[in-house]
Amino acid sequence: MRLIIVSGRSGSGKSTALDVLEDNGFYCIDNLPAGLLPQLAENALINTELMQPKVAVSIDARNLPSHLSRFPELLDEARGRHIQCDVLYLDADEETLLKRFSETRRRHPLTNPERSLAEAIRVESELLGPIADLADLKINTTSLNLYQLRDTIKLRLLDKPEAGTAFLVESFGFKRGMPVDADLVFDVRCLPNPYWKPELRDHSGLEQPVIDYLDAQPDVEEMYQDISSYLLKWLPRFAASNRAYVTIAIGCTGGHHRSVYLTERLGQVLQQSLKNVQVRHRDLS
Repeated sequence: MRLIIVSGRSGSGKSTALDVLEDNGFYCIDNLPAGLLPQLAENALINTELMQPKVAVSIDARNLPSHLSRFPELLDEARGRHIQCDVLYLDADEETLLKRFSETRRRHPLTNPERSLAEAIRVESELLGPIADLADLKINTTSLNLYQLRDTIKLRLLDKPEAGTAFLVESFGFKRGMPVDADLVFDVRCLPNPYWKPELRDHSGLEQPVIDYLDAQPDVEEMYQDISSYLLKWLPRFAASNRAYVTIAIGCTGGHHRSVYLTERLGQVLQQSLKNVQVRHRDLS
């Protein structure tokens, strides 16, 4: 059995996450009382109508505060049934959440005549702290649109070929900000930049002209050797510590050339020695 617990602050994309999971064969329950989590896991296990039951539940700030504070204990009980259980926590920065509520004119579940929207968002973060602390995967949706969020959930949660730590090697451009959910970040902006070669500017790090140019740069090869040696040594130890998800981010200025090139090379070498290695280019369109 596989159980996915979806949580996060209101407006961060929990409904979208449940929709994606439902579209991919999960039985979804919104706003599950946290105290029922162990019972739900037990009932799903003994449900003889499902050979490989897949269940997703949303647990959020609409729960009783006393139930949310007990989440670590309840999660241990559910995992004690020997089921695969992932906790997904979605979030966005406060300014983005305020904007989303203003645009949709929705009421925040924690607002009242004495509590403003901004105060409700901050209180919600405190209430969900026990869940956020135990999240296997955190996704910051600040800069993601609906379709990007759906793709990200599919990539990280549903495309894992087998159990174990899922590694994501992701290129990005610093001009659009660092990925806030990255575990390891490598800055490669010191390397020669194909952008300043007019004949290469419109190509990406996936294309042969840029590959040939970067292949010929000694600094690029030295950077690749240093990063790959570090990752090949230490990522297996991340896996041995029972980490469910690890994101390695490679950043250059625009996220089109150097970071893409290195991300592809690193992904290929890691896939030879590690399971569940995925590659993504955040800023390539």
